[in-house]
Amino acid sequence: MSKLEFGSIEESSFGELLANGYSQSKKIIIVDENTHDYCLEYLITTFEDLKDAEIMLLPAGEENKVMEVCFQVWNALTEYEIGRKDLIINLGGGVVTDMGGFIAAIYKRGVDFIHIPTTLLGMVDASIGGKTGIDLGVYKNQLGVFVEPKKVFIDPIFLETLPSNEIWNGFAEILKHALITDRGYWEKLGKVKTEDELKDLELIQNAAKIKEEIVLRDPKETGERKLLNFGHTIGHALEGFLLEREETISHGHAVAIGMLLESRLSNHIGILPDKDLAEIESMLLKFPMIDLSENEIDQIIAIMRNDKKNREGSIKGVLILEIGKCDYDFTFDPAILKQILQNSIS
Repeated sequence: MSKLEFGSIEESSFGELLANGYSQSKKIIIVDENTHDYCLEYLITTFEDLKDAEIMLLPAGEENKVMEVCFQVWNALTEYEIGRKDLIINLGGGVVTDMGGFIAAIYKRGVDFIHIPTTLLGMVDASIGGKTGIDLGVYKNQLGVFVEPKKVFIDPIFLETLPSNEIWNGFAEILKHALITDRGYWEKLGKVKTEDELKDLELIQNAAKIKEEIVLRDPKETGERKLLNFGHTIGHALEGFLLEREETISHGHAVAIGMLLESRLSNHIGILPDKDLAEIESMLLKFPMIDLSENEIDQIIAIMRNDKKNREGSIKGVLILEIGKCDYDFTFDPAILKQILQNSIS
């Protein structure tokens, strides 16, 4: 059964859920500094049942998606005497939904939570599928559990609060959904030129449903769901490496670079035709590449060696066979990986 509800949150079942499902429950709203300033007032003034909600403010940014911040929230939940029948509402992008879901899942062995994603990336990817998690050093989402939210309310009104780069950041995950499932969808996305087109509810709904349908068939990532990791083996390692250097790169930007490099790896070993690679490059090279030294590339590959998807001491990942068709559990040869990275981003 779908957890997703699209369209105006004012006209959604959210208000009824609060009034009927959680009328006697305490409500906690988890926000970061951005959603506190730009989204929270709209939510609490629109829904009467949130007038007494407690607000938990997280510091913004991937660098704060760590256990230390979780402990602070858990201590605050304890002070507020939050119980297992209460409700946590995660209002934010991927960091807030990943982290808020983890906080809710662990506290007292589980408190109900709802996601209200406020970024394009959150709407089409991060809030969907029940993955919760926080980072451990350079390793992205190394700590986490699979727990589904009670509901995900996806309202494009929140996209009006975003800067341009955050809209295009989310577009990278939409492109991933097309690359792993549907050439026709990929070709349609190639015609998208403006931010307003990316804020279109139908486009968001199509992308979100691709992920949801895969997750419903494989909720614990034992098979098909692994396809959603395309671009993430390299992308996550790049993100973690730059985070340790206190440099910022958006998740979508890192995944776009990861998809480009994993496409080049697919072509290098002979499974992706040159024509398809050229098409992919023409789209993904719109996301800026970065410069890295040989030593830095070695460090990124070292991070990949401890990726949670690995098995039997080998780096495992997704490679693309053609636009619209990928496969999983490929072994990434470190020497070839280094060659691809050196030729591309050094």
